[in-house]
Amino acid sequence: MIREQLNATLFPTSLEIIDDSHKHAGHASAGGAGHFTVNIVAGAFKGKSLIQRHRLVYDAVSNLMQTHIHALSINAKPPEEE
Repeated sequence: MIREQLNATLFPTSLEIIDDSHKHAGHASAGGAGHFTVNIVAGAFKGKSLIQRHRLVYDAVSNLMQTHIHALSINAKPPEEE
């Protein structure tokens, strides 16, 4: 679901999603939601600050933050920084 929403919203040229949930087994506050790392390259990040890039990613998956995502580590770059 994360991949689908990021692809549909940010049209990345490169997208890697790593499920890090196994590193947080027993993390009670997660409530069954996962921990993920997102490595994404997209033209939408051009000219944006780090905070703006992260906000674009969070906005794209905002509906999943309440159900499927507990923690999200983001590495977001425009193609020219790749």
